[in-house]
Amino acid sequence: MKVIKVDQLSKSFSYYKKDVGFKSSLKNLFHREKLVKEAVSGVSFDIDEGEIVGFLGPNGAGKTTTLKMLSGILFPTSGIATVLGYVPWERKKDFKMNFSIVMGQKSQLWWDLPANESLHLNKYIYEINDYEFNHTLGELSELLDVKDLLKVQVRRLSLGERMKMELIAALIHKPKVMFLDEPTIGLDIISQKKIREFLKYYNQKTKTTILLTSHYMNDIEDMCRRTVIINQGQVVYDGELSKVNEVFTKKKIIRLQLTEWVEEKLLKEFGEIKEYTGLSATLEVDKTKLKEHSRIILERIPVQDFNIEDIPIEEGISLLYQKRGSEG
Repeated sequence: MKVIKVDQLSKSFSYYKKDVGFKSSLKNLFHREKLVKEAVSGVSFDIDEGEIVGFLGPNGAGKTTTLKMLSGILFPTSGIATVLGYVPWERKKDFKMNFSIVMGQKSQLWWDLPANESLHLNKYIYEINDYEFNHTLGELSELLDVKDLLKVQVRRLSLGERMKMELIAALIHKPKVMFLDEPTIGLDIISQKKIREFLKYYNQKTKTTILLTSHYMNDIEDMCRRTVIINQGQVVYDGELSKVNEVFTKKKIIRLQLTEWVEEKLLKEFGEIKEYTGLSATLEVDKTKLKEHSRIILERIPVQDFNIEDIPIEEGISLLYQKRGSEG
């Protein structure tokens, strides 16, 4: 079942150009140069029930704008989208009762109040009965290990603890769709891991559909089998994350530990040098020449350790960022 359907969704913003100074301000009273920024341009994709999909792109690619349209915060310039069968920007009550959005750089909790006060407010907003509220709150706070922090002022919590409370606030009404915009931004490695483990467990248990943006590749690799990648407002890849490198790169990484100092120019014969210290080197080699180059390296160079690896997923995605439009 397709829970999210997006067809040629676009959003543009108009603004005005202004130079510095009083003279320019006076000039703008009579004539202003209007500019248009195409934040999202013809984005299309579908997401099935229970999927966790990574939504990737460089800063300014249009990720957050797309999430805001899918959650009904923004109206699109053109295109069609449905979430759970509803048009998001119509903002019907049944739709709002069945989705949630968490933005890592914005909080929905009252800063000077304990988290349980904000959660209690959500109980009334989402019309949750006492039993369901207490049961869900107990379960989520237990899973996230914050049961003892519910009565503590939000401003006194650590960043990781606050994000866990944000997740509880977003899940207290058991939404069927969840939009996560940089949920682990600024968190330490341990906190990131705990939140990832919780989200994976919650998804497996409830089949909640999750659309996730993140600049931390560990988040994407750990939780998402599929990724949609956009650049300059357009989709450049939609498919399995594991196939990004297969589709868009034809390279392998060879890591060498050497027993003797080797000149850099000798290694350049086999591929592009990524790292070099004299006694260790990292080479990027064409896949078609991997077997031949590996044999020659082992014959001609004093190798102590030899490893062949795939191109890091970040590099595969960076190539996609350089593409524009779905022709990729």
